[in-house]
Amino acid sequence: MLDVFTSILPSTGITLTSFLLCFAAAFACGVITMFAAGFRANLSKGFKTSLVILPAVVATVIMMVNGNVGTGIAVAGAFALVRFRSVPGKAKDIVSIFLAMTAGLACAAGYVGIALLFTVITAGVLFLLAWLPLSGAKEQELRITIPESLHYADEFNDLFEEYTKKHRLVTVKTANMGSLYKLLYAIELKDETKTQEFIDKLRCRNGNLEIAVSEGAERSDEL
Repeated sequence: MLDVFTSILPSTGITLTSFLLCFAAAFACGVITMFAAGFRANLSKGFKTSLVILPAVVATVIMMVNGNVGTGIAVAGAFALVRFRSVPGKAKDIVSIFLAMTAGLACAAGYVGIALLFTVITAGVLFLLAWLPLSGAKEQELRITIPESLHYADEFNDLFEEYTKKHRLVTVKTANMGSLYKLLYAIELKDETKTQEFIDKLRCRNGNLEIAVSEGAERSDEL
């Protein structure tokens, strides 16, 4: 029986067989991570491809370093440059990348059993967390256009108290040469079936100018 806590890399160095086994295990870990991260999530094709390829790339690079300090420093510098060419991502996406890299590092050390076991257990946890209804009501975005003569600070407070659980003014900007204000609120409605009634009452306050309610962007889980 194969001991998962034993490295398959021989003490004499990397062989073709051991390299191919580590490489295949890294790919398998990448595929499992991709399916787990993409469960009930809208991931792009490029990001899914990256999760599949990343463990194999990390495993290959680390195996090539193989104790060479100079090469290790160069590799660390190359990986550091990648961070400055990437945009901030969601917390789950960044965690998925770290999971893929961890599996790749384990495969590079020859601990194929640990890498596969770690990936399967972590994927199971991700599937479970995605399936459980952990999140509450999602915030929505309310965009209101008002004339410059309207004092927006407390004009809509009574309507917010009546129709929303919570509300927050996010941005204010001028439009139409300063004759209009465009307000963006993050709101959580008490009853979504009364959205039209809420909008109709807002229209009576803002002079029947443009009002829009849409699904809010997920800002809270960005890193």
